[in-house]
Amino acid sequence: MPVQPSTQSIFNQLDTFGHKKVVFCSDPDTNLKAIIAIHDTTLGPAFGSTRMWPYKTEGDALNDVLRLSKSMTYKCAIAGLNMGGGYSVIIGDSRKDKNEAMMRKFGRFVKNLNGEFITSEDMGTNPRDMEYIRMETEHVTGIPESLGGSGDPSPIAAQGVFMGIKACVKEQFGSDSLTGKSVIVQGIGHVGEHLVRLLRDENVKVYASDINEDRVRQISKKFGAEAVSNNSIFDIDADIYAPCAMGGTVNAQTINKLKCSIIAGSANNQLLDEAKDGELLLEKGILFAPDYVINAGGIINCYSELMGFSKKRTLQLTENIYEATRNILKLSKLENISTIEAANKIAEKRITDIKKVKSSY
Repeated sequence: MPVQPSTQSIFNQLDTFGHKKVVFCSDPDTNLKAIIAIHDTTLGPAFGSTRMWPYKTEGDALNDVLRLSKSMTYKCAIAGLNMGGGYSVIIGDSRKDKNEAMMRKFGRFVKNLNGEFITSEDMGTNPRDMEYIRMETEHVTGIPESLGGSGDPSPIAAQGVFMGIKACVKEQFGSDSLTGKSVIVQGIGHVGEHLVRLLRDENVKVYASDINEDRVRQISKKFGAEAVSNNSIFDIDADIYAPCAMGGTVNAQTINKLKCSIIAGSANNQLLDEAKDGELLLEKGILFAPDYVINAGGIINCYSELMGFSKKRTLQLTENIYEATRNILKLSKLENISTIEAANKIAEKRITDIKKVKSSY
């Protein structure tokens, strides 16, 4: 459940989300304003991306990084990775405020955490930015392939979402064939574009939407999708809604408008209120693929870079998202609980089990 920053103190927010540490990074020389949140390190060092976004308030930035870092804990747990959960946000417009000095200064703050936090790219950042961070600290992944890194994690992230969609279609329609199905892809960023490509390769009818109308037209023309305005996506009668931009688009208001039977996308924290919205979707018979489960491909790609895994092994781990999603849907059906509650139970059990292992040392 989202916390209203204006009504709670920072320490109350940390208690609500169960965080271990939050670091505020300020550097007037480079105009850096950033927050690094470390949620849980039971499974290993906290891993999480760095998002750059022009938040309206610092409270909004804090609320976002707290939710994202907690989600990352669960994502790593359910994906079977030996990493904890963290995240970082930089306040600013990446198109005009970002520069080498700012990213390298941020890298210094990451370095000072002594390996407790490892980062990668997200909205508003890219492999080049990770290269700048790498100049100051080794605790970063997603650097360009030319420098020995795994590069852009977006294709693998999209592949994971694609596998999650197929798992949901299998549950809802009895077959995981996507031919003839229709999907609304909201948000045509790096992951969204790759998802559109994968869907069109399967002869899926794709409705593409983004706040950047020029990009929508470009991607729609490139892959044969139908461009639609952001204002009309909830009026479209489609099989699947795939949110791939900011979180919170699935809420009481939009759920009542949705004409789809499946929600499965790459955006983090899609449910505005996990408990209430999860239950509402269950009541309405709309199948929700928990975002932190099916969008784990990006972190799997970065984890593989850290572990030195081959691309083949990375793809194998990503394809496991299909079975992970199926297991969640089965538990949801068996216990008549929302899919997000089912996913949380599975993730929390792994964290509890590993705590027992670590208590032996």
